Amino acid sequence: MTRQEFSLLTQKGEPVLLDGGTGSCLRERGMPVGVSTELWVYEHPDVIGQLQREYVDAGSQILYAPTFGANRATLKSAGIDDRLEELNRTLVRRTIENVGDRVIVAGDLSTTGKAMEPVGTATYAELLAIYEEQMRILADAGVQLLVAETLLAMDEAMVICDAARAACDLPLIVSFTCEGDGNLYFGGTIFEAAAALEAMGVDAVGVNCSVGPDQLAAVVKTLHETVSIPIVAKPNAGMPTITETGKAVYSMGAEDFTRHLLHLWDCGASVIGGCCGTTPAYMRLLREAIARRMAPDN
Repeated sequence: MTRQEFSLLTQKGEPVLLDGGTGSCLRERGMPVGVSTELWVYEHPDVIGQLQREYVDAGSQILYAPTFGANRATLKSAGIDDRLEELNRTLVRRTIENVGDRVIVAGDLSTTGKAMEPVGTATYAELLAIYEEQMRILADAGVQLLVAETLLAMDEAMVICDAARAACDLPLIVSFTCEGDGNLYFGGTIFEAAAALEAMGVDAVGVNCSVGPDQLAAVVKTLHETVSIPIVAKPNAGMPTITETGKAVYSMGAEDFTRHLLHLWDCGASVIGGCCGTTPAYMRLLREAIARRMAPDN
C-alpha cells in the first residue's frame, strides 16, 4: 500500500474500521499472564488464526499482525531476542495466510520500554536501530502499512518516524496512550506530539488504549482541530476492574462502546477500532452501526 492509497482510503466519507483487542482476547482464550505474547501466538497458531478470521468476518478493514512486542529490546527481556526475525516473519506470514487479501495487514510495533536521555539511558541511535531493524523485517515480510501504538512519549514517537522513513515507504500510523485531558505519561501533550509528527510525515495519528471512549471526545476533537492528517481512535472498552485472581474486567459493553465510537467519529476520528476488552463482537456492532448511518435513507 502506498501512502497515497492510504490517504484515499481515509477520505471515503466513512471511518476505516480497525480490529479490536488482541492481548485481552488471547487471555480469554488461554494465554497466561506474564508470557511473551509473540512467542505464545507463535506456539498457538490456531488460536490467533481463529481470532484474526473473526475480526475480518466482523468487518475490520485493517488487521494488526501480532508483532506488538517483537522488537529486540522487548524480546531480549524475555530471553528470546535471537528469534526476532523468525517471530516477525512467521507471524506476518501466518496472518496473511489466515486472512488473504480480505483486509490490509499492518505490522504492529510498540514502545521498547527504554526511556530516552535525559530521562532514561537509551540514546536516539540505539532506539533508531531497534525500530528500523523490526520495520525492515516487517516490510520485507509483506505488511502493507506500519502501526506504532500505545506510545507514552513524544521523543520515542519521533524516533519511530525517522526509523520508518529509513526502513521503507509504507504508510505509518502512530497512536499514543494518554490521560483523558490529552496529557502524555512522560510529559507533554498528545496535541503537541501530533503536530510534530504531522510535520515529520506521519500518515495518521491518534489515541489507543488509555481510558474508555466516553472520556476521549475532547481529545479527538482537539486533535482534529490541530492536524490535517487522519485521526485514530482505538480505545479500551471502558476502565477495567481487577478481580482477586488478577483478571481485568472491562466496564463497557459492545452497545455502549459503539455509541461512544460513533460520537468519536463525529468529533473527527476517521480510523476507529478497539483496544483492551473489545472483541470481534464489538467490531461487528460498530460496522453495522456505521453501515446504518451511511445508508442512503439517512
